[in-house]
Amino acid sequence: MGISRRHLIGSALGATALGALGAARLTTGTASAASPPGDVVGKITVGYQGWFACAGDGAPINGWWHWAANMSQPPSPSNTGIHSWPDMRDYTKGYKTDYNNLNNGQPANLFSSYDQQTVDTHFRWMQQYNIDTAALQRFNPFSPEGPTRDAMATKVRSAAEKYGRKFYIMYDATGWLDMKGQMKQDWTDKMKAHTSSSAYARQNGKPVVGIWGFGFNEGNKPWSAADCLDVVNWFKSQGCYVMGGVPTHWRSGNEDSRPGYIGVYHAFNMLSPWMVGRIGNIADTDRFFTNVNTPDQADCNANGVDYQPCVLPGDTQSRQRAHGDFMWRQFYNMVRVGAQGIYISMFDEYNEGNQIAKTAENASMVPAGSGIWALDEDGTVCSSDYYLRLTGDGGRMLKKEIALTPNRPTRPVA
Repeated sequence: MGISRRHLIGSALGATALGALGAARLTTGTASAASPPGDVVGKITVGYQGWFACAGDGAPINGWWHWAANMSQPPSPSNTGIHSWPDMRDYTKGYKTDYNNLNNGQPANLFSSYDQQTVDTHFRWMQQYNIDTAALQRFNPFSPEGPTRDAMATKVRSAAEKYGRKFYIMYDATGWLDMKGQMKQDWTDKMKAHTSSSAYARQNGKPVVGIWGFGFNEGNKPWSAADCLDVVNWFKSQGCYVMGGVPTHWRSGNEDSRPGYIGVYHAFNMLSPWMVGRIGNIADTDRFFTNVNTPDQADCNANGVDYQPCVLPGDTQSRQRAHGDFMWRQFYNMVRVGAQGIYISMFDEYNEGNQIAKTAENASMVPAGSGIWALDEDGTVCSSDYYLRLTGDGGRMLKKEIALTPNRPTRPVA
């Protein structure tokens, strides 16, 4: 149970053979969807971790899960797992940490995802800001975190039903060495039951299942292409629409992708290449649009696969956000490339600082002496809900409710 979800291989931005392919022909705005609009095609999907726990919250994991490097001890500046601090004003319950008080004198409390009120708050925000679908991350449920993960699926289902949002199960296979048989077992024995919910996402009339991690060139993702293909085809045989979270360079089979997995990638109904750690500014975003996203979209069109690229707000602690301009440029590029949907990385990823959920607005809302940057890190005042509002506007542009525009329509403060 590491601190962060996916510590990632760096990418030689645009410095591969992808450049020549991307520059050869830009098919801006001409992509043809493999599928009609549904709960993921034509929609905004957010990755939802739901993986924060606190001592005393009743979660089976029984510790400061993902808030702290050492989960047996309260989080503090020397025992931290996060890059950003949440805005706690909408939560009815918080848990005391070993950080100093906030600079405004309030206690440095954190929420627990295990509290139903926390999940309800997050899904109420999704409703308020017109976010369509949440992909609930599910790591190896046969590990010690399994009982907590089981409970989170039930809590997410309840919140999605309450607030009229869609959700689906997205398996993250990272470190799950026996996933070939166990993933099928978990779906059959436990997770398939959630598809009876009116809130469970469907695409082309089929329940959506996500699988993240196949083909990555990393030691904790060692499965053969044959085993990965077997799992994808099994879920399809169960009547599922299968979304794949795949390496950035899936198509060329190099850098972060193992070679020889193109058959696995093309077997998915939808592909969502990972982008965290690959881009950090607008120039990177434009380079990827030309060299990666455009030929990705063409490949997906040619193979009847829906394309759902990632859009990320940027790591606050690395000061990437540029008061929303970085994220908006990605929305603009992914809509003009013709993407079938957009995947936000992530809703509640305070660990990597790439969350869109409400975040400390300024230094008064972060613990004194913590060194954590707030949303105004570049000198522009931003409301704590700014990236939720920005995501809502990105969704409106994807759905053609507003015109395609490179100019961000969302003000940092409403």
